[in-house]
Amino acid sequence: MKRRFIFLPALTLWLFAAGCETEWLINEEGNLVPKTVEHDSSLPAIAINGSTFHAEAFGNPADKMLVILHGGPGADYRYLLNCKQFAGRGYYVIFYDQRGSGLSKRERKDSYSIQLMLDDLAAVIAHYRTSSEQKIILLGHSWGAMLATAYINQHPTAIDGAILAEPGGFIWQDILDYVKRTRQFSFTGETLNDAVYLEQFITGDEDEHAILDYKFGLLSFADEAEDSPLGNEGALPFWRGGAIVNRALFELGEKEKPDWTTNLQQYTTRILFVYSQRNKAYGLDHARKVSSAYPNVQLERIDGAGHDLLTFPAGWNYFFPMALTYLESL
Repeated sequence: MKRRFIFLPALTLWLFAAGCETEWLINEEGNLVPKTVEHDSSLPAIAINGSTFHAEAFGNPADKMLVILHGGPGADYRYLLNCKQFAGRGYYVIFYDQRGSGLSKRERKDSYSIQLMLDDLAAVIAHYRTSSEQKIILLGHSWGAMLATAYINQHPTAIDGAILAEPGGFIWQDILDYVKRTRQFSFTGETLNDAVYLEQFITGDEDEHAILDYKFGLLSFADEAEDSPLGNEGALPFWRGGAIVNRALFELGEKEKPDWTTNLQQYTTRILFVYSQRNKAYGLDHARKVSSAYPNVQLERIDGAGHDLLTFPAGWNYFFPMALTYLESL
């Protein structure tokens, strides 16, 4: 674990040495975190639904569309790029960083809503769809699987299949219970302490996205700590976290207490629901409870993997042929 934080002493020294100039330097786009599509025109992007999104497509546009939905809220699709392999197997694979996430444009906190995230997904599908007959399949991980389910719940006839990887839950209490279990690691753990130590030197207001995203990224390293129950194999690759969208959607969840199961019984297409062997916060009981909201479920455990089972070799090599078999059955 220590090798991931070799940079911390040097960066801490730089923060002290920079003195009064530090605040100006770290608030500049591209210094602490990569620039978004708003500030870097070289990034692949689409303009939809009143914002600009970092997005890419791979494969033949005439093939079945497979939309990849990353976790978070506030992560990005970099850690799911293994899914490009589906493009070589007859699928038109769509990646996008969700609103306010990754390298997509940042927005004001009060502009977010769960419905807006669903509308964004609809707009992404419409942007890339090449015909009304083209089949649409969703592949979501963690929060992305929750977003996929919320969309299916709202549009049960619009989606032709779904692969869901360890969604926290589809009703708010299940989500809270799962999140609480994922945070049951030692607050004296080295990885968490390293992140919190550096975080105290950098402060940012709600509109200072670069600073807040950097702090959000630091704290995410706790998920890879040795004492984290998530069971991941290493540090998750990502471009840039989305601190404000993460905070906004969790606050909206607390306020609205969503239930994304109200229409799922209408969705009779079989879904593939996968969970990992090593995530101690999840397990078979939670997988059964969450997946039972769907009437037709293929429930599978991905052996040798933790929560980020689509990223690291053990999980991906187990998952990919299973997912292909499911997709070919649709």
